[in-house]
Parts: sequence; structure tokens; C-alpha cells
Amino acid sequence: MIRYIYANDLHNFPKLARSMFLDRADQFKTRLNWEVSVDENGEERDEYDAINPLYVIWEKSDGTHGGSMRLLPTTGDCMVNDHFLDLTDGVKIQSPIIWECTRFCLSRDADPRTAAALMLAGGEVMKGFGVEHYVGVFDARMVRIYRMIGSSPEILGASGEGREKISVGLWSYSQEAGSAVARRAGISPELSRHWFERAFGQAPQLALARSA
Repeated sequence: MIRYIYANDLHNFPKLARSMFLDRADQFKTRLNWEVSVDENGEERDEYDAINPLYVIWEKSDGTHGGSMRLLPTTGDCMVNDHFLDLTDGVKIQSPIIWECTRFCLSRDADPRTAAALMLAGGEVMKGFGVEHYVGVFDARMVRIYRMIGSSPEILGASGEGREKISVGLWSYSQEAGSAVARRAGISPELSRHWFERAFGQAPQLALARSA
């Protein structure tokens, strides 16, 4: 199932949180060999984990992490503006209706539908918080995954070639795309909405204020 958890509340889910940061280390450091920091506990974290982002997490039946992504409004500090302006010709992307999506991570034994479930949950956040676009930086391997899910972004800029190519993309939401992603995830729209409302109720703007 999907959980929506702000960083300040992760202590309430110690097993889920630890397995998420361990899986991030495994994916980004071990498998992809990115230049990321792994602490003495084997967990991958960065400075954006310290500013109370919203995590969208697929929780497996045993309470551990199956996949996740991290969301932050672009009106504050975010990775695309702090580190990847070369991909946007120096133009900062800042708007209350554009949020950044980073650290898209899948555990080694993730169900094949987990990526689509996360994207479906991302659509719930867009509808619930009035977000019109996500922006994110991704590598070449993700192009196939996004296409398979049915949620390919508009490319704003890129550098590198082949497997080394890095791009900035912009995602929008449509009912048609949301339905396609739901089918891919094997999750009904009703269940997806239930998980969102379980976290935020009928007034998600109150939860947004907590992250400011």
C-alpha cells in the first residue's frame, strides 16, 4: 500500500524509514555508482531530507520499503535549482504549482507494478494539493520505465550521451494518463484515493502548511 509521510513523521515508521534509506544506498551508490553520501548505518541521505519533504512510499506486506519518491515545492530549496541549472539554461524553476520529484527508488525485490503505483500516488498529490507539474532530473535508464508506465515527461533540457545522458523533465496530470497508470499499477482509482485521504483527509492544504 501507499503511505504519504513527511520527514518529520518518519520516526513513527522506523522499519519503513530505515529500509527506504538502505534501499536508496543500494540503488544509488551500489547499483548506479552515483556520488551520494552513505552514513555509518548504511543509509543514503542528503540535505533535502533535512527540510521536511513529503515521501510517497510503497510499503510491502512485511512493513518494509518497496519503492519511494521525495517531493518538495520548488518555491524553496530543491535539487534542480541548486545543482542542475546547466540543464535549464540557467533558468530557475520556481512556482507554487510546480513541485520537484527526486530519489525515485525501487527495492531490489520490488513488485513490477511498484513504479506505476508510485506514479499513481504522485497524481493523487497533484489533484489534492493543486500541483500542476512535477519537475525532476533523471538518467537514461528511467526513459524506458516512464514510457512503460505511461507517464513520460516533457524534456526541458539534457546533457551527455547514451547511458550517461541526464535530463530535466516536466510532468503534468491528465485523467487519461492517470487511468492508464492505474491500470498499469493494478490499483483502482477508489483505492488510490482512499490511501491519500487516509493520510490527509479532505483538507490536504492543512498538511501542506506543515511542510512550509
